[in-house]
Amino acid sequence: MKQAHHTLVIATPGRGLVEITADTRAFVRESGMANGVLTVFCRHTSASLTIQENADPAVRHDLDAFFKRLVPDGDPSWRHDSEGPDDMSAHIRTALTQSSLSIPLQDGHLALGTWQGIFLWEHRTRPHRREVQLHLIGE
Repeated sequence: MKQAHHTLVIATPGRGLVEITADTRAFVRESGMANGVLTVFCRHTSASLTIQENADPAVRHDLDAFFKRLVPDGDPSWRHDSEGPDDMSAHIRTALTQSSLSIPLQDGHLALGTWQGIFLWEHRTRPHRREVQLHLIGE
């Protein structure tokens, strides 16, 4: 069994989904492994990961619009607002989504569906530098 690690550094433009599928596939290709499992881990408490449709950008817009209604910024009942009105809402959005993903590797390819892409979901309104850890184990 072999292992490979890599850290993706992603500059986000602010709130929204940033596709990282191509960078993730490049890491898998460079590993030379054919079969195994890839763990994708977000090292932040105000950003998360999701596998979502990557064909129509309207999906990303609609997901953001839904979360804007579900978890609005600046709720006056929240105590944690050290970094502004989007601080606690970003943590709640992260808690409702995922900090890690497991994706099978089959015959040298990530076993994603036709319309699936891997996304880092920035929950803060201003740009950030985010790190996503990739860990592949296989052969």
